[in-house]
Amino acid sequence: MTLIALVGRPNVGKSTLFNRLTGKPQALVDDRPGVTRDRHYGEINIDGQRGTVIDTGGFDPTDLDPLINQIKTQALAALDESDLTVLVVDGKDGLTPHDLELAGLIRRSGRPYLVAVNKIDSFEKEVNVPEFHELGLEGLWPVSAAHSYGMRDFKDELAKFLPPPEEEDPDEEAAPRIAVIGRPNAGKSSLINRLCGQERLVVDHRPGTTRDAVDVALEREGRSYLFVDTAGVRRKGRVDEKLEKLSVMRALKSLDRADIAILVVDSVEGLSDQDAHIAGYAHERGRPVIIMANKWDAVKSKAETQKELRRALDLKMAFLEQAPVITASAKTGLRVDQLFGYIDRVMAQYRFRAPTAEVNRVIEAAVEAHTPPYAGRGRLKFYYATQTGSKPPTFVLFTNKPAEVHFSYQRFLVNRLKEAFGLDLAPVRLFLRARTGRHEAKVTRNLKSSPKK
Repeated sequence: MTLIALVGRPNVGKSTLFNRLTGKPQALVDDRPGVTRDRHYGEINIDGQRGTVIDTGGFDPTDLDPLINQIKTQALAALDESDLTVLVVDGKDGLTPHDLELAGLIRRSGRPYLVAVNKIDSFEKEVNVPEFHELGLEGLWPVSAAHSYGMRDFKDELAKFLPPPEEEDPDEEAAPRIAVIGRPNAGKSSLINRLCGQERLVVDHRPGTTRDAVDVALEREGRSYLFVDTAGVRRKGRVDEKLEKLSVMRALKSLDRADIAILVVDSVEGLSDQDAHIAGYAHERGRPVIIMANKWDAVKSKAETQKELRRALDLKMAFLEQAPVITASAKTGLRVDQLFGYIDRVMAQYRFRAPTAEVNRVIEAAVEAHTPPYAGRGRLKFYYATQTGSKPPTFVLFTNKPAEVHFSYQRFLVNRLKEAFGLDLAPVRLFLRARTGRHEAKVTRNLKSSPKK
């Protein structure tokens, strides 16, 4: 997946542009410069073409802020690792020496780039754009992230750097790709060494040994698997070195090309907020997660630890209610082999496809069992459902008022789909769409023709 880094000096509107591109108010926006300290990640979707946008801290080499070196390092790390750099400049305040310095870094990098001249909210204000030709960079795009001026053309240009819409993998028997994720020193490399039956990866007791993602292919009982050992993701604020920052980005890239994530948790230290944060990365990308509570051989009170683990999962990872949990030890091999059985089951569900007729029968039965609530003056009506994709199983349901369907009813429908098709380990996505003229009112008509009980 394409990585797009937004760089620029403080207060030029990078976070506002990030929010506009991702369609969600994820990044903190403030009039004061320097609000964004850490990189922030979000997905951009332009007509089915997807990428990851990185919002970086402002770059100002003269700032006396003690964190300025960290902010500069963030920007440089994103520049080094990204596939496309977007230099954001302030079209209202004009060109500054800091813009020129950043432009020099971009030119020397030799990487693809775009220049967004922000805070240009009308055609009349485009007269401020020509002075930015002094940057020596081609392709100046006048935009207003706050008011959406020029954003359509800018997105069209961004789309040229994004991969085409994802198509179904024709090779359903391809080896599953499993990203091994978790905090530093949780035992990720030790786990892969145990699975391989050899010292394939360097293992060290100090956190942060793995700097890059490593692909390890292996076979077991005639089945092929590809494991990806990722660098440990540290808590924000503790990610200080440039290599550590690059490691976080590589871990996210590993998730983008993986089918499944194994979250390795340290049983001795317990499940932390950072574990939940890492799992959230996988969940947001629609990846099934298998949780491995590692170092189980070192746990003294196993019954109490298991209760604490379950409570922590319910509290911090309720979004992963379907994820299987294995208490194991990469050091001794305890229950490690169980991972393969779960991987096979999860992959079968992850690749699942259902005929449209069966999907509609499930939705019809669900609507009959639990009548949709009223929405305004009329009741919600569901017309037609179909599966539009797999990896993960994705369904679309056409309705008269998509915005009026409460999340609890949508969750009810998702649970019915899971129950009907045996999807207890894989995430299931359900999107609601307004009915178009070509969709027959199949579900509604069937309901009306059903005999009264």
